[in-house]
Amino acid sequence: MSAQSKDQTNESAAAIASMQDAYLTLLNEVGEAPERDGLKDTPLRAAKALHFLTQGYRMDIDEVINGALFESDNDEMVIVKDIELYSMCEHHMLPFIGKCHVAYLPKGKVIGLSKIARVVDVFARRLQIQENLTNEIATCIVEKTGAAGAAVIIEAKHMCMMMRGVEKQNSTMTTSCMLGAFRNSQTTRAEFLSLISR
Repeated sequence: MSAQSKDQTNESAAAIASMQDAYLTLLNEVGEAPERDGLKDTPLRAAKALHFLTQGYRMDIDEVINGALFESDNDEMVIVKDIELYSMCEHHMLPFIGKCHVAYLPKGKVIGLSKIARVVDVFARRLQIQENLTNEIATCIVEKTGAAGAAVIIEAKHMCMMMRGVEKQNSTMTTSCMLGAFRNSQTTRAEFLSLISR
């Protein structure tokens, strides 16, 4: 194991231990008995889960893409539909779950198919609002591929709206970000919207 990997492992262990203490406090504050059978290991399990769900903070986008950019003469639209998405809102730290559609217009380079889904995960595994997440994904695709444009649409259900507050179970939030040719050309935008609706 490299020195850098050891440092990251030590930092992760320290972070999990600190979160474990915080979850123990939370259990006490809600009126639970953390020592009872079903909750004995819950603070550690919850800490590990949160650490996993926020791993985007510890990921480097260039390492995720890992050089999977390939020269190509293709300049036609590339779309990846229905990418599963799991994130957490920054307002209540409750999940929002849905799907993401990503498109770009290559300009000399294409990105490996699986890398698009990985880019979505990097940004989704952070606390934020859906509007910002949509923009971050589209901006990243353009910056890393040099594309003539990118489009991202996210459709998601938010637990903060379903489980608390107005408690509406059937509402879905849709956000979009259109950059470059997708913003400037109505024809390009219409083609994208038509293709993802099939």
